[in-house]
Amino acid sequence: MAQRTLIIVKPDGVQRGLVGEILGRFERRGLKLIGLKLMAVDRSLAETHYAVHKEKPFFADLIEFITAAPVVCAVVEGPEAIAVVRMLVGATKFTEAAPGSIRGDFALDLTMNLIHASDAPDTAEKEVELFFQPDELLDYTRDGDRWVTSG
Repeated sequence: MAQRTLIIVKPDGVQRGLVGEILGRFERRGLKLIGLKLMAVDRSLAETHYAVHKEKPFFADLIEFITAAPVVCAVVEGPEAIAVVRMLVGATKFTEAAPGSIRGDFALDLTMNLIHASDAPDTAEKEVELFFQPDELLDYTRDGDRWVTSG
C-alpha cells in the first residue's frame, strides 16, 4: 500500500538553488511526485503548521524563517514513503545527519536545514491537507513503477 507524505523545501533550499537536487533524490529513489507548488507561506499558515512548537523558545524563529522567502511544497507517494523520505532527509540536527542524506550533504545550521518532511502517517495526512487542495494532487500511473517494486 502506497503512503503519501509532505515535503517542504524551505527558503534556504530555494534560495540556494537546490530544489531540483533535493526533489531529484526522492524521484531517483522511486517515489512518485503527485503534487508540487512554489508558494509563499504566510504567518497564519506557518503558525498552524508549526503549532506543535508554539510554546518552545525557537517558535518565533521558525515562523520568521519559513515566511522569509518562497518554499517548494511537494507530495510524494510510494511504499513506506514517510520512512523513506525521513531517511533521505537526514537527522534534524545537521551534525547528526548521515553523509548522503540531504541535510548531511548540504546543511550547516539547525534552523536553515533545507527541508521539512512529515514524521508520521497522521502528521502527513494533516500536513498534506494544510498545503494542498484535493484537486492539486494527481493520481496517475508511471510506466516505470513496475520496475521499482514488485507489489
